[in-house]
Amino acid sequence: MTTLTAAPPQTTLQMLSLDQIGTDDALVRDTPFHFFVAEGQLSPEYEADLDRDFPKYGEAGYLPYDPAECGPSFNALVDELTSAAVGNAIGARLGIPDLGRYPTLVSVSRTLNHSHGTIHTDGKSKIVTALLYLSHDWPDTSDGCLRFLEKIDDIDSLVAPEVRPLYGTLAAFRRADNSFHGHLPLNGERRVIQVAWLVSEEAKLRKTRRGRMSRVVKWAVGLLGPHFHKGRDRNAYHG
Repeated sequence: MTTLTAAPPQTTLQMLSLDQIGTDDALVRDTPFHFFVAEGQLSPEYEADLDRDFPKYGEAGYLPYDPAECGPSFNALVDELTSAAVGNAIGARLGIPDLGRYPTLVSVSRTLNHSHGTIHTDGKSKIVTALLYLSHDWPDTSDGCLRFLEKIDDIDSLVAPEVRPLYGTLAAFRRADNSFHGHLPLNGERRVIQVAWLVSEEAKLRKTRRGRMSRVVKWAVGLLGPHFHKGRDRNAYHG
């Protein structure tokens, strides 16, 4: 079943354009869990600046957002993504009123290796997760393309077309026990900002501390990941 919700009132935004969400140009679903995918949410005029200002990470995977590692246009985009107006606009499409009042946690990924993308649901401390993709182009491959899934042990049990991580594509979902998602392994670049709305400030503090501690581990694992996870099961999952 596909449910298209009415678009909430326009918000005063500088870089993002959320007007496609909730129209025939966006995919909005409420089963088997709430999610949406909308393309063209960033004007092409910002692409060069965001390319220049994207953090130059050496580690693979999602890393804690640090404004000091990013340029001004990137920081402005993160400020907008974490604003109450954007949170409320996203929440309205996912059946969560006033989502913008909850604390946000931002992480950023520039590259992946074969250890990333196993099927999972997000932890219960997350209410909603949004992914804004910033890759300029994408090869003719499914590797690295987000998939919303029916089953936790079947990467091919798609409930919607896979999401190509192209510039300006926004995907968001409401956390549930069956909000299964993942992607086929990729060893290469895929630019994305992840914003999670969390249940409490305590949860944010806990995740922030954990993210900082895990960065050193990710650096080490990132050196080995392309070699030791290359033959992973395509249906691999983690709890």
